[in-house]
Amino acid sequence: MTETLTQLGRATPLPATPEAAVLERVANPHPGHPYMVRFTAPEFTSLCPITGQPDFAHLVIDYVPGGWIVESKSLKLYLGAFRNHGAFHEACTVAIARRLVAEIRPEWLRIGGYWYPRGGMPIDVFYQTGPAPDGVWIPPQEVAPYRGRG
Repeated sequence: MTETLTQLGRATPLPATPEAAVLERVANPHPGHPYMVRFTAPEFTSLCPITGQPDFAHLVIDYVPGGWIVESKSLKLYLGAFRNHGAFHEACTVAIARRLVAEIRPEWLRIGGYWYPRGGMPIDVFYQTGPAPDGVWIPPQEVAPYRGRG
C-alpha cells in the first residue's frame, strides 16, 4: 500500500513552491464505507503578494475519501511550501482545495481558511465541492471568529 511513497520515512526538504510539492496518496483502506477525514493546520503561513509580509491562517480541511486518501507528510510539506509563496488569502485557500481534489478525487471536500487580520480585518475563505454525502457525520469546524481585543 505504501511502496509508491517517496517522502514518508525519509528526510525530505520543504518544497520551494506549492507547484513543486509532491502530494502523495494511498489507497483508501475502507472503500465502500463512507467516513470523513479532517486535517487541521493552525499555523499555516504564506506571504502577501504585494508587501511580502507574512500572513497567518488556521486551515481546516475535511474530506470524504473516494478511492484514495492523502498521505499526511506530503500534505504537511505541500502546506509548508506556501511559507515563501506570495498569494492572496482567497488564492491560497481555493488552490489548496483544488489541488487536493485533483490529486485524490474525494467524494466531497471542504476547506475553511480562517485568516488572521491583515490591515485590521480578518478574512475567512470557504470552499466546498458540493453537498456533503448522506450518512456521513460532518462535524462543524467550530473555529472561533477573530475577536481582537473585544
